[in-house]
Amino acid sequence: MADNNDQHQQQPEGAQTAQISGTVQIQPQGGNAQQGQPQDGKKDQQPEETPEKSSKRKAIILIVVVLLVLGAGFFYWRSTFTEDTDDAQVDGDLFQVSARVAGQVIHVDVTDQQMVKAGDPIAELDPKDLQVALEQAEASLATAQAQYIQESVNVPITGVNVRTDVQTSNTGVANNVATVQQAQANAEAARSRIAQAKANALKAKIDVDRYTPLVAKDVISKQQFDQAVATATATQAQLDEAERSAAASQQQVTAAEAQLARAQAQDVQSRQNAPQQVKVQQAKANAALASVQQAQAKVDQAKLNLSYAKIVAPIDGIVSKKNVDVGENLGVGQDLLTIVPLRNLWVTANFKETQLAKMQKDQKVDIEVDALGGRHFEGKITQVGGATGSRLSLFPPENATGNYVKVVQRIPVRIDFTNLDKENGDNALRPGMSVVPSVHIK
Repeated sequence: MADNNDQHQQQPEGAQTAQISGTVQIQPQGGNAQQGQPQDGKKDQQPEETPEKSSKRKAIILIVVVLLVLGAGFFYWRSTFTEDTDDAQVDGDLFQVSARVAGQVIHVDVTDQQMVKAGDPIAELDPKDLQVALEQAEASLATAQAQYIQESVNVPITGVNVRTDVQTSNTGVANNVATVQQAQANAEAARSRIAQAKANALKAKIDVDRYTPLVAKDVISKQQFDQAVATATATQAQLDEAERSAAASQQQVTAAEAQLARAQAQDVQSRQNAPQQVKVQQAKANAALASVQQAQAKVDQAKLNLSYAKIVAPIDGIVSKKNVDVGENLGVGQDLLTIVPLRNLWVTANFKETQLAKMQKDQKVDIEVDALGGRHFEGKITQVGGATGSRLSLFPPENATGNYVKVVQRIPVRIDFTNLDKENGDNALRPGMSVVPSVHIK
């Protein structure tokens, strides 16, 4: 009772206390009158709850329960059927545009951050030197073509000449064979004449020997004897002549045989050399043709160099890092600017190694781009990197030294957009943008 009295004394002025079931309740003064409760210390009566308040409370509880169930289901779904990471960005091939020929810049057609399409002009070099080089190459080509025509015409001419030489050599051999045969016949006839002259000379000598004693005895006349002596002298002269003629005929046979041997050797040589001469001339024609082709290649290269004086965009994209101005002298391979592509893009996502167990090629991916206010794109897994990012870094870790602490590694995964042309019609994507890919692993 003392505690209750103390508590009653500590209540603010104008308030009453009521003890119900061993507890102390403080009622504001005048509260009983408003609520219609007695002030005699009996149990307070609570106001009855209206049906509208009860329905609202049940609806709120139901909504909270549904939200909790949905949140739990969403968490379960994300943890079971998808894998995502915020360590991902848009990638693309950056094209370095450089000069393919040396020259002075006479015109620049683009500025930084300008949108260009494939084939749009970027810059132009002075073409005068390149035009002169083209004219020189064309002159060399004309000379080579003339040489080729000459050598080509000589090929059939050479063929005709060698065939003629072969035929001539054959005819020469046949003629020399006939000459040898004629000389041999002449030699044989000369030998026959020698035999006849010897017989005549012998008969004349016998007549002289027989007439000599007879003329001494005047059996025959001096005239007959002189005639016999003259005949003997004549037949001896004929014999000498026949012998000289036979010797000459034999020399003719020897000369004809030597000429025949030379003709036969020339015929063999002509037959052997004829194909080689044709091949040599054909080789000259082929060499001339090669010179024509070489000159044509120089002309083609000169034309290409002349076309390189006009530098055009290789792909669609945005011009960045422009580093060329009018009046500059460019060297071969000097960088002019960078073109950032807007079509050939993909996503490089660095997933934890613990997230790769169920990832496979061609799995569907939902891609959310941070810079575009959470705009979504569709994609698919193309390939999983061959090594972790730490292993591909400039200074890979060496776990064999120092204290080892296991760290979950990340492996780059390439994700290609499946409908980029339609979803990125406004060219809003840029290489380097951060994205959140969600891979449907089931």
